[in-house]
This record gives sequence, C-alpha cells and structure tokens, in this order.
Amino acid sequence: MSHRLIRDVIAGRKAYTTSSHTPIADAARLMKAHAIGALMIVDDGKLVGICTERDVVFRVIAADRDPQSTRVASAMTRKPRTVTPDQPLGHALHIMYEGGFRHVPVIEHGKPVGLITARDALGPDLAQFRAELDEREHIGEIL
Repeated sequence: MSHRLIRDVIAGRKAYTTSSHTPIADAARLMKAHAIGALMIVDDGKLVGICTERDVVFRVIAADRDPQSTRVASAMTRKPRTVTPDQPLGHALHIMYEGGFRHVPVIEHGKPVGLITARDALGPDLAQFRAELDEREHIGEIL
C-alpha cells in the first residue's frame, strides 16, 4: 500500500478547486455535489490553500459566521503541506499523520493536480473487504 505512487492513486480523478473569493456556502455546495471533503483553493493558477468540511464547520458555522457572506479566504487553511505525484502514498500518509489532517494537495509543476485523502490508504483493503462481503452474500443466497 505505502509503495503505490500518488500518481497511480489519483489517476482518473478530477481535481476540484475554487477561488479564495468563493462564498463558503457555494464551496460547501460544491463539496456536497461531488461527495468530497475538501477543495483546493486556487488563485491565478496557484494553490493558496485548502478548504475542508472541518474548516467550514469550525471556522464558519461554529463561529456564528454567515456562510453566504464569508469568503473561503477567511476560513481556508493557508499554505497546506503538499506532495508530488511521483512520491509514494506512504509519504502523504506520513504527512497526514504528523500534521493531524486528512487531505494533502498534489502539486505538479506548480499546479494542483489532485488530492490525497486518508481514505486512499484504505483503497485496496476496502475493495477486498467489499468483495468478501459480496461473496458472503452470494453464498448466503445459494444456501
């Protein structure tokens, strides 16, 4: 698992981004629409931050700020730790563990190309678990 390259893990995924000027309410709707927990914040083609569901809850909702008028810039995490696509997944997981966060932006040639999440560590294990459950259900149907 930890030796898989980040490039392989994020292959085929869309990199969801928004501007720091976006209202939090719109950013939250974008996360909901795509069933994602974080957005990379990009201004002028460069990563300037990351906005997670935790940022929305803790820095906006719990702080009694208006999600319609609060901009992403005031709730996002600035200058997030990043990785490159040619690093191993284990490196990203180590960064997450050390920093206590669940998302790490992937940057290539200065541009955001994807996002690694804590859930990515479960990828193959989760797929195997699902396959075993499906097999058990199938066996149960036969019996």
